[in-house]
Amino acid sequence: MSFNIRYGLADDGDNHWNRRKHFALDRIRAFGPDLLGLQECRDDGQAEFVRACLPEYHFWGVHRQGPGDTALEMAPLLFRRSAFTLLDSGCFWLSESPDDPGSMSWGSNYPRTVSWVRLACRGTGKTLLYANTHFDYEPSAIDGDARCLRQWLDRHCREMPCIVTGDFNADKRSDAYRLLTDGGNLLDALRQVAPQGGNESTFHAFGRPEEQAAIDWILVSSHFRVTEARIDRSCHGHLFPSDHYPITAVLDWQR
Repeated sequence: MSFNIRYGLADDGDNHWNRRKHFALDRIRAFGPDLLGLQECRDDGQAEFVRACLPEYHFWGVHRQGPGDTALEMAPLLFRRSAFTLLDSGCFWLSESPDDPGSMSWGSNYPRTVSWVRLACRGTGKTLLYANTHFDYEPSAIDGDARCLRQWLDRHCREMPCIVTGDFNADKRSDAYRLLTDGGNLLDALRQVAPQGGNESTFHAFGRPEEQAAIDWILVSSHFRVTEARIDRSCHGHLFPSDHYPITAVLDWQR
């Protein structure tokens, strides 16, 4: 599951975090993911709420750093403790100096991170790498972020099963999408079950049709078979769990 939960300090009126946080949690609970990638999760009361309400998950996230109070923002990932054993974890920055905390490149507006873990499945003993990210929204930075992520994946996931979730701030006609999916190294989970596409919009700006865009993706390596994938468009009238719809996928190992 990938879910941009919208940062908690945003002035969103009737859709402020304090009014929708239990709704957001309900959508996570409704799917019950083994792997969960969040974006725009601040390491303040917002992350405290997530951790407290999901104690069965291991929470791993790193502050993106940089100036101002946005430095506390994370792109954390969570995994169900009963499903996986943690083998390794890390974080890098989407920049020309990925090991330099808070680094930025290509005209990005904020530092951007990739959180990752290497896990062993308790049921099968098989290992996989799971990464979660949130790209910048500056066009030049989006392309740079995609190149940086692809280079890292090429080094670390040549043979290892891999899952990547994120808010990529780019649609599926973008160079970033092509860079990450060309060659078949990573497959779009949603398009494995709906190859013709259709309405794949996940960002909706709290129900504004003119703002909709398909910028949240779940990408998987060919080691997995996608048995189900969908966008959860739940709302209660004008109350939404976030300004993004969560996207979900059910995976099985290829036989």
